[in-house]
Amino acid sequence: MYRASDHRAAADALASIEAAAEDLDLDEETASRAADLYLSHRPDADRSKPAVIATSLYVAGRTTGETRSQQRVAEVCDVSRFTIQQRYRDMLAAAGFETPGW
Repeated sequence: MYRASDHRAAADALASIEAAAEDLDLDEETASRAADLYLSHRPDADRSKPAVIATSLYVAGRTTGETRSQQRVAEVCDVSRFTIQQRYRDMLAAAGFETPGW
């Protein structure tokens, strides 16, 4: 869980999530879930923020039925598809969702 101060501290990242969600044509519920996932997994290092943003958007889409490909999310967030591929299962599991077996 996160605190209100975490929300203020992550304002730039949350703005990036909103912009990327719009580019990906994701609904408000999915964008909100992506923001919650980001805040729950907020990285300490600035260089990790784009990866967590992209993974949050991908996982949010998978859990709300607004699925976008890893490649498309990676392009919008300017990270590699491999970055999302390496992280999304752990984020899904941490959020209480069953991870795919493939």
